[in-house]
Amino acid sequence: MAMGSTGSGEGLSSDINVTPLIDVLLVLLIIFMITQPLSRKAFDVQVPPEQQQKSKQQPSAQIVLELLPDGGYAINKQPYSKDQLGPTLQQLYENRPAKLIFIKAAPNRKYGDVVDAMDIAHGAGVQVIGFTPTK
Repeated sequence: MAMGSTGSGEGLSSDINVTPLIDVLLVLLIIFMITQPLSRKAFDVQVPPEQQQKSKQQPSAQIVLELLPDGGYAINKQPYSKDQLGPTLQQLYENRPAKLIFIKAAPNRKYGDVVDAMDIAHGAGVQVIGFTPTK
């Protein structure tokens, strides 16, 4: 509280000096504005566009890693255990120039399971990971 005489003879006045409080708030605001963009984390993924109808084309050379609802894994509809994923993917991508995989997870699978599958794929040499839309 600031107390001072007003010179007009009214006595002492007790006003709160809010200037230091405003200065502190502005400094805190600037600090939060600077640190906020640094705390953002991004993960780039590619999602293919949803196709309306399935056309009868020749089978593509794309590799789809499915996380099945029962807790298993499948690569292009062929079931594998979690321990077999790494060596199998490494063998598949050994001679491929385009190291692209699509991951399709069942709705009941946890986010951690998808991240584990992505880590296994990166360890096998996959450079680009895309996600397929689920229905």
